[in-house]
Amino acid sequence: MSPRTQNQALPHGRMVCLVLVMLVAAVAIRGMHLTESVPLKQSFEAFPMEIGPWIGETSRFDEKIYEALGVDDSILGTYRTARGDAVQLYIGYYHSQKKGDLIHSPKNCMPGSGWAITHSSLEEVGGTGPGDTFQAIKLFIENGGERHVVLYWFQSRGRIISSEYMQKIYLVVDSIFKRRTDGSFVRLISPVRGGDADAATQQLKAFAHDLAPVLHAYLPS
Repeated sequence: MSPRTQNQALPHGRMVCLVLVMLVAAVAIRGMHLTESVPLKQSFEAFPMEIGPWIGETSRFDEKIYEALGVDDSILGTYRTARGDAVQLYIGYYHSQKKGDLIHSPKNCMPGSGWAITHSSLEEVGGTGPGDTFQAIKLFIENGGERHVVLYWFQSRGRIISSEYMQKIYLVVDSIFKRRTDGSFVRLISPVRGGDADAATQQLKAFAHDLAPVLHAYLPS
């Protein structure tokens, strides 16, 4: 059968689906080019170093990391309580993701930095009110006998998203209907001490609960 005959034999339904996919892709590409750059409500330079019982101090990654991330604004700090709980906070914000500077997932970055992901699941985090709970992605990571628990989520255009897949879907949808591709990535890390991963998880959830209302003052909805 010649190529011409094969094309003629292609089922009508498959041809329709192919055309629809091409149309959606064309619209999505056009939408990505028309998106606006959306800044933070206020710069992370004003981010509080006191959040509930947590007292923080800022630090920075190596400049090469920021270049690789392509982030427009960010905050990196370690927060501690009087009883010795410790959480590292990183928030990366992108005014626009239309030029190839996309939010990076720890599931891709951490293995490249030498950390092995031994477990991944979803964790329920309490918000400021009874109906404000949200889900975060939880990772157990190890490197040379050192163990940490990670909680992270994507907070973009009024949504808290706990799925890399849905993060990408919403990015395309919002680029078309809202003309926006701004977004943020929120990551919390605590060390596992004495083999008690549950205690580290509870520390992270407590900090995330106190952090949630603070984020509303900085991240666009």
